Amino acid sequence: MTDLAISAPAPDVDLMLGDDQTVKLSSLQGSPVVIYFYPKADTPACTEECIAFSQAKAQFEALGAKVIGISPDPVAKNAKFKGKHGLTVDIASDPDTAVCQAFGVWVEKSMYGKTYMGVERSTFLVAADGKIAQIWRKVKVKGHVDAVLEAVRGL
Repeated sequence: MTDLAISAPAPDVDLMLGDDQTVKLSSLQGSPVVIYFYPKADTPACTEECIAFSQAKAQFEALGAKVIGISPDPVAKNAKFKGKHGLTVDIASDPDTAVCQAFGVWVEKSMYGKTYMGVERSTFLVAADGKIAQIWRKVKVKGHVDAVLEAVRGL
């Protein structure tokens, strides 16, 4: 597991936003980027989180920040999820979990006595200089977007 810290450079990963659209994280330097990781599209908490970030998109943009949600779901599933719920933030797919691993959010989890690998709901605020400004791990959805907005305001 990668143990990222505040003030460390963010991993320079490729973000798969669609079948033919990939963006390198470093290409977004110059403005803050909020990267949030969610376990699975169309599950209750993940849907609530993605909708909340979408509803706050204009507020993030007013502060010059870009918001990108990432899950290990394939591009087609994320595209369907985005359309179904009218999500306005960018949603990236990470089916090989390389981005999740680079950020240290691909972790061992357990449910009903069984262990498995999955995404730990986490958010990273990357400052305009490409360094990590804030990290939220084991995120609880309620009130989270407001906390992230406040951190962006503080940059």
